[in-house]
Amino acid sequence: MATIKKKSIPKRIKLAVRESFFKNYRQPTASRRYLPEFLIIGAMKAGTRSLYGYMMTHPELVKGIRKEIHYFDGGSRPSTDTYSEGETWYRAHFPIQRNSVPAKKAVDATPRYIFNPLTPQRIAESAPTMKLIALLRNPVERAISHYFHEVRMGREKLPLMDALLAEESRLKPAIESEDYKNSDYNHFSYKLRGHYYDQIERYLKHFPRDQMLILESEPFFTAPESTLSQVFEFVGVDPNHQVKNLQPQNVANNKTPIDLEILDYLSDYFRPLNEKLYSLLGVRYGW
Repeated sequence: MATIKKKSIPKRIKLAVRESFFKNYRQPTASRRYLPEFLIIGAMKAGTRSLYGYMMTHPELVKGIRKEIHYFDGGSRPSTDTYSEGETWYRAHFPIQRNSVPAKKAVDATPRYIFNPLTPQRIAESAPTMKLIALLRNPVERAISHYFHEVRMGREKLPLMDALLAEESRLKPAIESEDYKNSDYNHFSYKLRGHYYDQIERYLKHFPRDQMLILESEPFFTAPESTLSQVFEFVGVDPNHQVKNLQPQNVANNKTPIDLEILDYLSDYFRPLNEKLYSLLGVRYGW
């Protein structure tokens, strides 16, 4: 007997239904929904996916309809501006607060928040008491991981060294026009995203240091329990919560061995930038 194949629903119809539900149900109830008290601001390819996943096992935390809400950076698409939608749009991404349920805290983990120069002021104006969590990975390793991510997504066609050398020319138009939602700016910023000093300094102009928890990724990768205890205490939930499954999340499998020439190039490039970061934070990560 012949089998009957189910027709798949076109993507445009799915998106239309989702948008209708969002506008007609979630936004009208926005005033009753959670608003995050803290943000995981980045950095990209520094372990934010794992950190978010582990944190979501905590009974005192609630998540939005997705990990990355992209509110304060204006959205992930160059053609949209989610920040102009306002707080109602943002709140609509989180659960409704129930009076019968003990108070919880909502989480937004959007790595572009640390990279977009406009976000610190926007966050400060909207929520001056917001707590901020940043994971900083060795920028050499971060850049390489970022490159293979873009290859995996089909956006990067250049060999690694060529892509690194082409970065400045690729990003120049977006930087000069302050178009921080530009696709090239966000996808091909392998080195620029490792300029941690500039990114952290922008936040410190708007927030006191004690509202920022700045963590090194490498200890988090090797001993996540200690980092999680710090994070839970920082956001004001039970720091003794035990995460049962500490398997890394969002781990890529398309990396290949890196030529020593490329490693030397990146190490030389980041060395003075790392020194500025160490002076700013009063720590040395040994990168």
